[in-house]
Amino acid sequence: MTNLPGGDPAARTVVPDDYGRYVDQTMTEAVESTADQWRAAETPEEAAAREAAASKEAADTILKAFGGIRGMVDMTLPGLVFILTFNITHQIPTAAWAALGLSGIFVVVRLFRRETIQHAFSGVFGVAIGAWISMKTGKAENFYLPGLLYNVGYCIALAISALVRWPLVGLMLGPVTGEMFTWRTENPGRLKAYTRATWAWVVIMGVKPLILFPLYFTHNTTLLGWLKTALGIPALVLAMYVTWRILLKAPAPIKAVVEEE
Repeated sequence: MTNLPGGDPAARTVVPDDYGRYVDQTMTEAVESTADQWRAAETPEEAAAREAAASKEAADTILKAFGGIRGMVDMTLPGLVFILTFNITHQIPTAAWAALGLSGIFVVVRLFRRETIQHAFSGVFGVAIGAWISMKTGKAENFYLPGLLYNVGYCIALAISALVRWPLVGLMLGPVTGEMFTWRTENPGRLKAYTRATWAWVVIMGVKPLILFPLYFTHNTTLLGWLKTALGIPALVLAMYVTWRILLKAPAPIKAVVEEE
């Protein structure tokens, strides 16, 4: 405390210990206050347009969340290479190593470009199991067995997640849209949309094992391989399109607030 002329004590200036956090908090509060005032001045038409734009932006993240076109190619081409090589050589090991080698190349390319390897790596894992089983049993159709079993398990997981009100589509898209899990506690319309989208995935992806499993038991590897490849990308694209359409009509996501330590 210091004395001003005249002997009156001066006001003490208190500087917060964490001055940077104090400034950030003050600026954030000012921005939020301005945003609230701006929203209050919006016309109903402007508010509706803003909500529609936010919903469209969230819907457009679907392709990114599921790996994009590259992700679908990484998971589809190895199976096509297997059946092509097997039809040419009639050798299971040669076909299996060709498919596994292609999957490995996809991972290396993504690493070189510093891209995410999630979908490419999952492709390698699935191809490696299929290659091992087919070579171990001497049955070419077993190359596709892990993928068929995964498809069944995936549909079951989707259905269970929708039934317990933790739809898997919401769990996958929440981190991408920045809403995390606010859709479950603060945005009931969004929860309903994610639940509908998850059931759509169950139906669309469930068609594949219904068609392919009976074919698997006929031991017709060529037809199984070609049909599995043919049903791969179209089914994914259809499921993503239906999800996109559902989310376009859903309420805009509520961004999760991340508290800084």
